[in-house]
Amino acid sequence: MNKNRRNFLLGTSAVATTAAVAGYKDTLKTAVTMSRNGKAVDDPIYTNSLLTEGKVTNKFIKNDNFSIRTSVCNGCTTHCGVRVKVDNKKEEVVKVTGNPYSPLSSDPWLDFNTPLSESFKVLSKDSKLSSLYRSTACARGNVVFDKINDKLRVLKPLKRVGKRGENKWIEIEIEQLLEEVTKGGNLFGEGEVEGLSSIRDLKTPLKQSNPEMGPKANQLCILGTGDEGRKAFMVHRFRNAFGTVNYQGHTSICGLSMRSGEAAYLGDFKKYPHLKPDFEYCEYLLTFGTAPGQAGNPFKRQAKLLTKGRVNENLKCVTIAPMLTNSDNIAVGDKSEWIPILPGGDLAFAMGLLQVIIKENLYNEKYLSIPSKEAQTSLKEASFTNATHLIIQDKDDNSKVLKIDNKELVIDEKDGVLKEASIVKQAKLFVDDIVLYKNKTYKVKSAMTLLKENAFEYDLEFFSNECGISKDKIIQTAREFTSHGRKAAVDCHGGTMHTTGFYTTYAIMMLGAMIGNLNYKGGMSAGGGRYKDFKGSKYNLISYDGKIKPKGYRIDKTRVAYEKTAEYKQKLSQGKNPYPAKDTWYPFTNALESEIVANSANDYPYKLKALISWNANFIYGQSGMQNIKKLLENPKTSIPLIIAIDPFINETSQYADYIVPDSVIYETWGITSAWAGHQTKINTLRFPTIKPKQATFKNGEPICMDSFMIELGKKLNLPSFGKNAILGKDGKKYPLNAAKDFYIRAFENIALDKSGVPNISDKEISLANLEPYVKTLKDICGENWRKTAYIMARGGRFENKEDGYIKNKLVHKYENMINIYNQTVGTSFHSMTGERFHGTPRFYLARLNNGEFLNKVYPKQKYPILAFSYKSNVLSQSTASSTKMQEIRFSTYIDMNPKTAKKNSLRHGDMVKISSEDGVVTGMLRYRNGIYPECIGIEHGLGRDAEGAVEVKINDKTFEARIARKSGVNINKLGLLDKSRKLATLSDFVVGSNARQAIPVKISKV
Repeated sequence: MNKNRRNFLLGTSAVATTAAVAGYKDTLKTAVTMSRNGKAVDDPIYTNSLLTEGKVTNKFIKNDNFSIRTSVCNGCTTHCGVRVKVDNKKEEVVKVTGNPYSPLSSDPWLDFNTPLSESFKVLSKDSKLSSLYRSTACARGNVVFDKINDKLRVLKPLKRVGKRGENKWIEIEIEQLLEEVTKGGNLFGEGEVEGLSSIRDLKTPLKQSNPEMGPKANQLCILGTGDEGRKAFMVHRFRNAFGTVNYQGHTSICGLSMRSGEAAYLGDFKKYPHLKPDFEYCEYLLTFGTAPGQAGNPFKRQAKLLTKGRVNENLKCVTIAPMLTNSDNIAVGDKSEWIPILPGGDLAFAMGLLQVIIKENLYNEKYLSIPSKEAQTSLKEASFTNATHLIIQDKDDNSKVLKIDNKELVIDEKDGVLKEASIVKQAKLFVDDIVLYKNKTYKVKSAMTLLKENAFEYDLEFFSNECGISKDKIIQTAREFTSHGRKAAVDCHGGTMHTTGFYTTYAIMMLGAMIGNLNYKGGMSAGGGRYKDFKGSKYNLISYDGKIKPKGYRIDKTRVAYEKTAEYKQKLSQGKNPYPAKDTWYPFTNALESEIVANSANDYPYKLKALISWNANFIYGQSGMQNIKKLLENPKTSIPLIIAIDPFINETSQYADYIVPDSVIYETWGITSAWAGHQTKINTLRFPTIKPKQATFKNGEPICMDSFMIELGKKLNLPSFGKNAILGKDGKKYPLNAAKDFYIRAFENIALDKSGVPNISDKEISLANLEPYVKTLKDICGENWRKTAYIMARGGRFENKEDGYIKNKLVHKYENMINIYNQTVGTSFHSMTGERFHGTPRFYLARLNNGEFLNKVYPKQKYPILAFSYKSNVLSQSTASSTKMQEIRFSTYIDMNPKTAKKNSLRHGDMVKISSEDGVVTGMLRYRNGIYPECIGIEHGLGRDAEGAVEVKINDKTFEARIARKSGVNINKLGLLDKSRKLATLSDFVVGSNARQAIPVKISKV
């Protein structure tokens, strides 16, 4: 440590000590004299600390007052593996710690076959290995379980008795709810509502004039949230049995711009794969916004690996963001750097980096010249690109890759001859020529040439002005990034959620292609994957007799090109210009939760008749939704029947007609895997660690998503539930009458995958407190019950750490081609403007869907400030009902650079109003030096309008609003409408992801 840094730390330490002594004399006196002051505690040293879960001598001795079971924390979307401590007398969760077998809670993690007793010994205070295998839960994980006992939790089915959104409810029996939602009728005294039984019509077209929209069954839409371990059940068991094409998750309001940009780069718009850096062995990490320790997924693991990489290895982390984040740390010296950037300026910065890399020949030419999988194998490379593939520039087949008999053609670098890519080791990288093949000429450009043209469309000065980063810094960053061989990586996520986020991500990922870092140790990884769970060696849990492949248009207008619609064809037949369409279509987007309400209200492409919302909260999470939610107040205008499955009354479920209770956190079943950022197989299991608190069906099953869909499915006579619903690989059939029938069989699949796992001993069953599950395991798994219990005791199945690498490459590789040019994108058109999309990254100014620039629509003279959101390191959308979380983070603020604040005559602590064209928020101003001038930043997670923040009436009891639940600011209330569309929120112009970053606003003192 240098002298200046040492003096700085000593100085701040002295100041802190002086302040503490001066401010807390009474507290200090009490502590020093060991006297008691205030409320008496159980012990003067340990106060009211919990008894330990066991004692370690030469072995681990369990405390029988507690049960320690493994589970999954749902405090955020990382879904870490944890150990849950349950007070056996109170039947309550009292503590959560990390699971030492899980890579999401430990690094390194224990060998999977480590005995359970040894896992407790290793973590004991006297163990020499305790710091090595230390397994933790973050701030969220430590407290969020208290929402299990929240007073406003929904424990019985609710039916609205007032108008939608009035929050007036009565409790009803689940059987009544099932009867009403399936049969329909005049359910609310507002007119007839069609029931689900009638809606499930697989033969009648929902629009007789346009049968390609599919059957009437498509008028049911199901909204989910992130995959917290039960998505497969909802999608395959209910959605595919009902026959609707409409299931949407939360991606469009979370990180769709990132997911779609990476899907373009990886050439897969079906599975939407994505990449993460190999943090531990990376030497240079360029992270755009999603800073480890502040944000990112897996949240806790990224932060841990960042620390290890900087301390034990040679990692430098460079964060490009409008705000200084937790990733930057003075203690790590030159291994950390913050590059301040204008909100929304990341596309310009990435394109500037690409320009410098190409101009200065900093790219890996030998790697980019590999044209095929055959050449990759021959050269012992880890991946290959289509940089040398030829893109047709002629009018016929324009923008298509030149292929003959479905085989790509390239120009051999060795002799300059046009050949099939599969027989060429090194192809010509830059091509702009006319080629002759089998007596036919083609005007072609290579993918790399097209990328170069887009990178040089504007000069570096232009890119510098657009991103707010100097030319010298762009040049320096490009040189430094390319100086580490394959051990450099990039990352991005929610910061790309603006109107040009798709191309932003595509450009950021392209930086990795320039150095060839995919599948290399220290480079980029698609993750280690998972063991076979829902479709495994014993059961195929996602298949069944009578399963339907839904067909027709989706309500969100995704996965279909406008040019294939009847509307387009009709206009052509009438001799009209087919553009613009009535509204935007998204040909390669997977799903858009953010479009369904307005689309249904607009009856385009059609009107929904029912919505099942499962733990979804788009009203809180969607930027600009304050302008759309009013549609939900009128069932006839938007969606006539809304059923919410939710343990709490959130901003979205308060507009439902019925609310079905769901289990909470450690009461639930599920199987998750790490999102990315891991090089080994991971399956994390969740099963009830405590008895669910909600009401039950007559068969004793607690009312939750899984049991409700089973009973609703039976009521609708769906083939996916009940007797003989589950197919075994041996030809046998098994019942599906309860959640355990599905999930325990999935656990069994995992236990049997590959060579399988050992049988668990009776001693380990006791240590893992699995005795209540033994009979169920024997009944369902037969001879495999001990193997299934073995992975339940360890919280899942986790491949050992050393199995992730072979020398300098990853074991689990992404096998498909990297797309320097994506033909699907390059041959698609914008349905409103008719413009062809570019198949390689290209710079676009922030814009509306019709091409109008935001800086013209919202001029800087009127809206001089840009607002952005940033991820909280403690809050998340799912923590609102945690009272203990408020003790950690009570409120959120409007963060502004002091210079900008003073320029606007604002002081730290002032109450201010932030206004956009379509929204307003008020909050407390907080000075923050580490923020880009002329910007404001708002931490995401508070500023709630539900889950206790507003008054609710249930039966004859009124629950008053809690001011603490309403504390803070929600930036999404500043969100904009797209003025070029009919009632739609601002979105990415290519893929439709909700635009919540770089919102033009103005500020004034309240």
